[in-house]
Amino acid sequence: MSHTQSKEIIPVIDCDVHNQFRTNKDLVPYLEEPWKSHVAKFGVSGGGLPYASPIGNKRKDADPPSGLPVGSDPEYMLQHLVEPFHMEYALLCSDSIIGVSAFADPDYTAAICRAYNDYLIAEWLSVSPKFKGFLCIGTQDPETAAWEIDRVGSHPDIIGVAVIGGSRSPYGQRFYHPIYAACERNGLPLIIHPGSEGAGIFNPPTAVGYVSNYLQWHTCLPQTYMAHLVSFVCEGVFEKYPGLKVVFGEGGVSWLPSLLWRLDKNYKALRSSVPWLKRMPSEYVRDHCFMTTQPIEEPDNPKHLDAMFEMFDAEHMLLFSSDYPHWDFDDPTKILQRLPLEKKRKIFSENAKQLFKLK
Repeated sequence: MSHTQSKEIIPVIDCDVHNQFRTNKDLVPYLEEPWKSHVAKFGVSGGGLPYASPIGNKRKDADPPSGLPVGSDPEYMLQHLVEPFHMEYALLCSDSIIGVSAFADPDYTAAICRAYNDYLIAEWLSVSPKFKGFLCIGTQDPETAAWEIDRVGSHPDIIGVAVIGGSRSPYGQRFYHPIYAACERNGLPLIIHPGSEGAGIFNPPTAVGYVSNYLQWHTCLPQTYMAHLVSFVCEGVFEKYPGLKVVFGEGGVSWLPSLLWRLDKNYKALRSSVPWLKRMPSEYVRDHCFMTTQPIEEPDNPKHLDAMFEMFDAEHMLLFSSDYPHWDFDDPTKILQRLPLEKKRKIFSENAKQLFKLK
């Protein structure tokens, strides 16, 4: 890769910006009974994170002058993030309710998601054309989730469907297929985001159980994505729904090449167990799956990351994300400086523009 740097301003589409509530009762006006009274009294819980970060999960410099919580003031987000970094779009992923699939009650979850999606459209997407949003669904009841996608998926500022990485079973299984049918029907990519692995009704956050602290939990997040990705491919989701695209957000990228090598190798000997597949597993992944840059791995030798990018076609599969306003925010003017300009354009804006059909 060329190490030549350019002073040219590259357009940026930030594919992982977290908006949150001013208070945990913001959804009350958008709810029906009995949930309206319940949330008015007790507020909304986001599903819970079983591990607490010792440094918190928000940037210390992102507090709005209004005194509102970090990430809850759309005007300040425009001033603090979108305008300084010349962003074409900031794609909003709820920081307040994305983990609600961890709840045992599917009706409560569905009500919260409906209210949030209406709140997102009314109180965030209406503020600026720079904001686009991922609608939220619960995974406990895929038929209800599909109905919600059909209800609001045609809104011009809704550009994807967000689910949490935590689950009770791998996402390729047929139980979840109504969600993918609705995504394909509405032309919306599915975005998987970490945050509640190990919480509520979800399985433990690693293949061997619960770890002891946030450091271990955060480091092991790619295990979840590996299982979901293999499941998507081997269960034939991309054959059944050829228009479906899946974004694996905030889970790193360096694990992908070795996983695809292993999957392709095993498929050659065991293809009789997945007769519906018509191509090599890695081909489905390259055509249907995307990764986000944050948190990008940072090896001591930067050439190793260069090589990793070549191994999985990062030029076409990567989407820039800052993770604003979380503690591990990535400044788009600072990361991936070694990339040639044409590749940076694809990763920082062109891939997302094509995937999310942005003008």
